[in-house]
Amino acid sequence: MSTKRPLALITGASSGIGADLAREYAADGHDLILVARGEAALSALAGEVAKAHGVTATVITADLLDPAAPRALIADIEGRGLVVDVLVNNAGFGDGSSFAKASRDKTLGMIQVNITALTDLMHAVLPGMVARGKGSILNVASTAAFQPGPSMAVYCATKAYVLSLSEAVAEEVKGTGVTVTALCPGPTRTNFMDVADVAGNALFSKGLVPVMTSAEVARIGHAAAKRGQVVSVAGILNQIGALAPRFTPRSVTRKLTGRLLASGRH
Repeated sequence: MSTKRPLALITGASSGIGADLAREYAADGHDLILVARGEAALSALAGEVAKAHGVTATVITADLLDPAAPRALIADIEGRGLVVDVLVNNAGFGDGSSFAKASRDKTLGMIQVNITALTDLMHAVLPGMVARGKGSILNVASTAAFQPGPSMAVYCATKAYVLSLSEAVAEEVKGTGVTVTALCPGPTRTNFMDVADVAGNALFSKGLVPVMTSAEVARIGHAAAKRGQVVSVAGILNQIGALAPRFTPRSVTRKLTGRLLASGRH
């Protein structure tokens, strides 16, 4: 792999926002480390960006549900003599079940992937970035981070964590040459709704909010990280929606969000 180009490590890169972020960073002259569970999809993407942009894309399969996976991933990267200049924590998933009825394994797995793995990878690469005086971390949060979400309680809580952590660490590293950005997409055309089983929720089924493409979200996120923006909410209407809870009583926000996320299954 060329040492002349910066290196971006992207998790959840096999599809959706992660794959399109890989395309954005490749177009911007970054070599890539593409991480996800599906090797075939990663290999196809690696070949695509290599052909289109002349970059090198390394494929590493990993299941971040495994608590040992983040450090094993970092050890693999270091064993190849590679240094991560950009970390894109995109891997994550949701669940549209009420807390009491949700699968314990899925609930704890969500916390493992959305919170623990993300934190572990940040903790692994950030000291080196600070020591070198340059680097970028892009954490994919969500507009779900801005309010509690009945029927998606744990998912919203994990994204609130990602947003809060990103903002705090961005302040800690201010002036070091390292930036931390939280990208907050709203509903996006990916396989998220199928995995989370939320297609029947009013928010999604009744077209109450615009659904962006993953390519649109990736362009916004890449641009925000490149300029060092701390929080980037994708889309004007999503920005308005993210502001609304600041001016609305929490009791009202909870009730409204609960109605939007209700599916009739609970």
